Amino acid sequence: MTDEHERVAALGLEEQLLERMLAEVHAIVPYQLPGLVDRCARAMGLDGATIYLVDLQQRILVPLDEQDARLPVDDSRAGWAYRTVSMRIEEEQNELVVWVPLVDGAERLGVLGVRSATMDAVRLRRCRLLAHTLSMVVTSKRTYSDWFVARTRTRSMHAHTEMLRAFLPPRSVGTSSVISTGVLEPAYDLGGDAFDHSLTRNVLHAAIFDSMGHNLASGLTTAVALACCRNARRSRADLAEMVESVDQALAEWLPDQFCTGVVCWLDADTGVLRWSNCGHPAPLLIRGQRVLDKALDSPPQPPMGLGGLLGAGAGRQVHETTLEPGDRVLLYTDGVTEARRGGDEFGLGRFADFIIRSAAAGQRPAEILRLLIHDILDHHHDKLTDDATIMLIEWQPQGRTSG
Repeated sequence: MTDEHERVAALGLEEQLLERMLAEVHAIVPYQLPGLVDRCARAMGLDGATIYLVDLQQRILVPLDEQDARLPVDDSRAGWAYRTVSMRIEEEQNELVVWVPLVDGAERLGVLGVRSATMDAVRLRRCRLLAHTLSMVVTSKRTYSDWFVARTRTRSMHAHTEMLRAFLPPRSVGTSSVISTGVLEPAYDLGGDAFDHSLTRNVLHAAIFDSMGHNLASGLTTAVALACCRNARRSRADLAEMVESVDQALAEWLPDQFCTGVVCWLDADTGVLRWSNCGHPAPLLIRGQRVLDKALDSPPQPPMGLGGLLGAGAGRQVHETTLEPGDRVLLYTDGVTEARRGGDEFGLGRFADFIIRSAAAGQRPAEILRLLIHDILDHHHDKLTDDATIMLIEWQPQGRTSG
């Protein structure tokens, strides 16, 4: 048999095995997934495979097979594969282990650990194929199974945080041209912070919110703001109408509550950024190795829910600028820069400098924010007095580079 015939035969086998696995996976309950994955890997000529999902705070990789040990994200080869979104091979007890990142679009889910006595091009291709397929399977099944959620939590969560987290999108969304990623802490005791992002055709919609207080009412306020923004954009409303819908809903249903926030749109083809700032800290525009001073500042507007303070006939202001390839837009809540250790504030300068240095070192946007939020937590001894939420948007259109 020629090499080409062997390649075709191998592809035919892989197709049959994946078809069989997908047929089975539709019928099984999620906790049976580890056994199915292991059987499929063995049928592919490998020695077995284990799915590891990252925990809520992106510190550990949790195996779906409860008999396996957890692995640290920052100090393991599996963690290296997760952090860099790159395949890694290591030798372990006379056996090779291939760590393949599990990714859904721009969202990092975890890693797949595949064991084999030997490794060649065909087996490596099968590892990647299995990982791509399982990423879609996990993404599909975790939308309706609490088992995945429970496995990736390390402690109990407050009820008001549970409500707010139910509204949150994936940490990262994007394409080859634009990436938006977000993080927020304290992971298990959120007050009223949240972020949102979505892609509609060539437009990235992104928003950040900070409701007053740290209780069920503040979480409910933010949930209403998120729902109104999503409803408005799905109804093709413009930015001003989107914010005004939040104003109206909060004034009618939660008249004693309000939230600050920034809502923005980015055209991924042209780099045109439009935004409305409602009583929130101004976003930062990072170009190259520096922050462009006051580039995204705008005249003050009242928080959402207090639109009546604008005056009769006055609407929400929308501002516009055009980004350059490679630009990064940073949105954040004041809990980020006001995190203190004793009298030492984390500070805006340290915050921006961390982003710039990490990007210069080649870190991906999602990894930059993972490292940054951990640095903030370390600075504050893991006890934040206010929510800390960060969003990073990076625009790098294909075929164009920053000058």
